[in-house]
Amino acid sequence: MITVNIRETDEFIKLGQALKKAGLVESGVDAKFFIQDGQVKLNGETELQRGKKLYNGDVVSFNGETIQIVK
Repeated sequence: MITVNIRETDEFIKLGQALKKAGLVESGVDAKFFIQDGQVKLNGETELQRGKKLYNGDVVSFNGETIQIVK
């Protein structure tokens, strides 16, 4: 499991940013493609919004990897 930390000054991180920060995509364009193609799940449900706000405790699944969002 990959852990992505939300900055202390922020309450959330956006889905596309989390995928980049975890090193699973190279760019925001790549993240947008995979998200809109239905390949990303948030808390077990397919998520189609690249700008979806993720909060502490959220779990993202993509390409066989799991990302835990922590504050």
